[in-house]
Amino acid sequence: MAKYSTGNIHTVALAGHGGAGKTMLAEALLWKAGVIGAMGSTERGNTVCDFDPLEKQYGHSLNSSLVNFPYKGIHVHLIDTPGMPDFAGQSISALAAVETAVIVINAQTGIELNTTRMMRSAARRGLCRMILVNKIDADNVDLEGLLTRIQEVFGKECLPINLPSHGGKDVVDCFFTPDGEADFSSVKAAHSALVDQVVEVDEALMALYLEQGEEITPEQLHAPFEKALREGHLIPVCFASARTGAGVTEFLEILAKLAPDATEGNPPPFLLSAGTEGEEFHAEPDPSKHVLAHVFKIIMDPYVGKVAVFRVHQGTIHKDTPLYIGEGKKPFKTGHLYQLQGKEYVETDSLVPGDLGAVTKIEEIEFNAVLHDSHDEDHIRLRSLEFPTPMHSIAVETKKKGDEQRLFEVLHKLEVEDPCLWIERHPTTHETVLRGLGDLHMRTKLEKMLTQYKMDVTTKPPKIPYRETVTRRAEGHCRHKKQTGGAGQFGEVFLRIEPLARGSGFEFGSEVKGGVIPTVFIPAVEKGVRQALDHGVISGYPVEDIRVIVYDGKSHDVDSKEIAFVTAGRKAVIDAILKASPIMLEPIVNIEITAPDRFVGDLTSDLSGKRGQVTGTESTGGGLMSVTGVVPLSEVAEYQSRLRSVTGGQGAYTVEFSHYAPVPPPMQQQLASQFKLEREED
Repeated sequence: MAKYSTGNIHTVALAGHGGAGKTMLAEALLWKAGVIGAMGSTERGNTVCDFDPLEKQYGHSLNSSLVNFPYKGIHVHLIDTPGMPDFAGQSISALAAVETAVIVINAQTGIELNTTRMMRSAARRGLCRMILVNKIDADNVDLEGLLTRIQEVFGKECLPINLPSHGGKDVVDCFFTPDGEADFSSVKAAHSALVDQVVEVDEALMALYLEQGEEITPEQLHAPFEKALREGHLIPVCFASARTGAGVTEFLEILAKLAPDATEGNPPPFLLSAGTEGEEFHAEPDPSKHVLAHVFKIIMDPYVGKVAVFRVHQGTIHKDTPLYIGEGKKPFKTGHLYQLQGKEYVETDSLVPGDLGAVTKIEEIEFNAVLHDSHDEDHIRLRSLEFPTPMHSIAVETKKKGDEQRLFEVLHKLEVEDPCLWIERHPTTHETVLRGLGDLHMRTKLEKMLTQYKMDVTTKPPKIPYRETVTRRAEGHCRHKKQTGGAGQFGEVFLRIEPLARGSGFEFGSEVKGGVIPTVFIPAVEKGVRQALDHGVISGYPVEDIRVIVYDGKSHDVDSKEIAFVTAGRKAVIDAILKASPIMLEPIVNIEITAPDRFVGDLTSDLSGKRGQVTGTESTGGGLMSVTGVVPLSEVAEYQSRLRSVTGGQGAYTVEFSHYAPVPPPMQQQLASQFKLEREED
């Protein structure tokens, strides 16, 4: 049995921008809690959380990592998340497993893109939030200015719970024992601001405080402090240096005494529905009730196999507990239960509400699955997290022939680990495309394919999915006649085509009268027409937004057969399309770019230079602006590097398909000429 209860469990995610020092903070916490004998460092590649060879190579976290430790009667489950925007899938998914998100800010660089993104994601999830300013001992830092900036960007509810002192060598408490001198501001003033903010959520305590002027003790403030955290009415700001240890013990005290335990945070957003919305279901952190757990991370471990990492929200999971996966009818047995300590799998007998645990070798478990021990919970699911849409694409193919099936198996393993990695097989371009969040995201996946799975691939930019269509009505005809000595082939088809509204697709109809084409052969004509449309006519891209009507033809009692009318239908529609002023269409996407406001002018002019149209600009807070517009996909297919160049790496963007529009005539001529050349070479 566990040596602690649900009421002693605190779950915390360290989030924020890359380089803020989250991994070193986790290392310092483990050291101060006595779990490790000495601190490692990211430079030496010997930290508990960054154990992957690629993480050591890059010097950055690429995956979320779990550790846990006891401290003064509590048990902390901590998730160290990557801070580079390219690995947001790992960071955001961790928010489904914790009560508290600690947003770590680098004192030297201040508020960065991922700082704001993770603050918003945590707020949307209803998590209690804290801010920890790290690296307070660094040279030339303006901690007072940074605190002011934090309050400007994230609100006046961001109040210091401790302050740096002695030039950042340590910190002074502003909540429990507000005595001492800080490097800036007043400890007593900071204490008063905290009390004023906290009592606002408790009318009785506020009356006591205001009317009677009584001193409020930390013990009296505990319950309203938790409520203020849950409601986002208070976001405590802590100061620390993970490398020197300054403020780390004080942060542990805050986690132990003030952070919510597994019974105190906002309830996880479970729903009773199979659709996108549903009736809310409140899991109770009661170890005696039915089991309810949620899978927030999948690991494809080369030695252990598939690992499903989950948070227990209700009930107790023991070894050999039969668990159902979602709406599955057959349970699996938890032969072994684990808790993760970096790369180590530590076996345990049971897991209670609040615990983060893992099971291995259960192939049916997927990311976001709900595990339960009763069919009463079949239709319960957790509200999905909001992930950025992966837009950086590369096409991959094997270097060795015959490796295609293995390539798909390897790609599937990568995909199940990462909610922001999508694998697509394009039926029109016949390419296998990886979609991720940026250059670094793609590069690390390719390196993992090579080093871990020994899969070597070639890459190239994916083809743009152009389309063809027609602009006017036309008629086509083909008389297919073939005599080879035995039974011949004969089929004659007359048809007409006309353009349809954009996005209508394809319509086929028959107006054949008198049986000149037997009814049994009409589907063959349609089959031939579809073959021609799928393969394209002028540039090799599918033809759409077209209606085809077959209205006349001829057949032969002996020589007419399906293949003859397939061929006649295909050639007749090609004949008609070439007469119908065909044009090419290109995909147009809606684009939204988020970047510091000083880059707006550069971004709007850059977008205009890409045949784009800016539709709006809007402030999103924190000195960031959102630029929206429409632009051809071909112009932003590799926009990541351009955006990085314009904004110095401080911009992010998303695109989604909007519609198809005609390509400019010079581009159509170029693509058609290229297709003609390729066809002649074949």
